[in-house]
Amino acid sequence: MSSKDVPSTWSGVDIAVPTASHRLPGVSMAGFRQVLPVPVDIAMVAHPSVTLLIDLSGDDGLVYETGVRRGRGSVVIGMAPGELRASGLVGECLQIRLEPAAAAAVLGSPVEAGAGAESLADLWGRDAGRVEERLRTAGSWDERFAMAADLVRGRIGDGGPRVDPEVAYTWRRMVAGGGRVRIDGLADEVGWSRKRLWARFRAQLGLTPKRAARLVRFDHAAHLLAAGLPPAGVAAESGYVDQSHLHRETKAFTGLTPTAVAAAPWLAIDDLAWPDLWRAGRPVAGTQAGSRRR
Repeated sequence: MSSKDVPSTWSGVDIAVPTASHRLPGVSMAGFRQVLPVPVDIAMVAHPSVTLLIDLSGDDGLVYETGVRRGRGSVVIGMAPGELRASGLVGECLQIRLEPAAAAAVLGSPVEAGAGAESLADLWGRDAGRVEERLRTAGSWDERFAMAADLVRGRIGDGGPRVDPEVAYTWRRMVAGGGRVRIDGLADEVGWSRKRLWARFRAQLGLTPKRAARLVRFDHAAHLLAAGLPPAGVAAESGYVDQSHLHRETKAFTGLTPTAVAAAPWLAIDDLAWPDLWRAGRPVAGTQAGSRRR
């Protein structure tokens, strides 16, 4: 697939995704590399997963910025970080998205949905630098994905925080329903009181069930916007009262308008937003790290 088939923001970026052998439940990965050393400025859209961006570019790479904080290098991003941008000469970067139950185990504790961005080094200490160095010296993206899968699998197996089956079930039902679910009904399904489900869900996943449902519904809407549907149709399809309701929720989660979210390049590295790219084979696993694909 040629560069004219993708937004110009990504025409100078090589994208790689893992083969089936390196995929894990609740985890998705993508690797990207800038072909030309051109500064980028990317709006990072809220997503119902915790995102790890492992910067493989060195000292002059990824810069992330919220309204109250600015940092550099590998970063952990909450599910609803608000107005957050990534910029700089990104070079090469590995993205790992973790569903909240997996994130709690991999990172050692639940990540607050609105936590914004936190340095990976602050969470993992010296291990963060070791991981970056190993990934940086790998010979291909396929090798990097294998390393990352082993890392995630190992940290999950180390006995990190576990999520109650009832909480995990509630999350899956929310995702399956596109966020259009009744919390009281879910509490009845798992045999808990609403108060208990609210407390356990909040403690284990880092956000309340109501906010989780709103986030999942927004994510559903964001993908419809990225697919080219008009905001009015997206509002109706996603269960919003009207287009103004969609606009308010979009602004609340991202600080952007629905039109801006539709064009947000961050959705480019997403098999749900642009499935045709993945099926057509543009993002190819096994690409040699540090070289441009032909």
